[in-house]
Amino acid sequence: MAIALARVGWTVVAPIRHGESLSAAASGVDLLVIATPDGVIAEVAREITPDPTTVVIHLSGALGLEALATHPQRASLHPLTSMPTPEAGAERLVGGAWFAVDANTASAQTCMESVVASLTGRLFVVDDDHRVAYHAAAAIASNHIVALLGSAERVARVAGVPIEAYLELVRATIDNIEDLGVIDALTGPVARGDWETVARHRDAIDPSELALYDALVDAARRVVDSRSSANDESTPPIPETEN
Repeated sequence: MAIALARVGWTVVAPIRHGESLSAAASGVDLLVIATPDGVIAEVAREITPDPTTVVIHLSGALGLEALATHPQRASLHPLTSMPTPEAGAERLVGGAWFAVDANTASAQTCMESVVASLTGRLFVVDDDHRVAYHAAAAIASNHIVALLGSAERVARVAGVPIEAYLELVRATIDNIEDLGVIDALTGPVARGDWETVARHRDAIDPSELALYDALVDAARRVVDSRSSANDESTPPIPETEN
């Protein structure tokens, strides 16, 4: 975040490292960013002497504003993007990323809007009551895709096909979701009701992968059901399977 803000014109004070005094961190700055693991955000916030005009924020997607309760101006700013390295993260932060924000005062909210605007980003508000659900969705959309493709890689290895061969399919699917929405982007045997092919898939997959495959078939069926409900259609039942 510091790299990205510096690139778009913010004056960034040198970060305070682990072990250095935190008490005066909020003095003389407009915005103080706590960029630590979630488990120590509240502890770090308590060590900082509150300043009535400084907006203190954290970057957690799962924690609410209560972690910053000792500060009169507090906010949260969670970039909804993947940042595997500081440099890659900075590039994505200035590239039109989405941000989940919340604030306890109008001035803190204005500060968050200013930060996002300077990064040419887009924002939406997620309050404390819905923060964990929001972050769970983010984990499903990002972390779980990696786990899912790990399964695809293991299954494909049996056929001697590298995971790289499937990545264009993944990209095309994401494009379809963006263009058509989730409900209409689903293709494949579950979307067609081709349960014979699903059964053949199960026969070909290592038993250690079946629980995930079956869960994904069920999840795909829920998408089909949503499509059918939207079109006022009925869908045939799924044949029972044996592990």
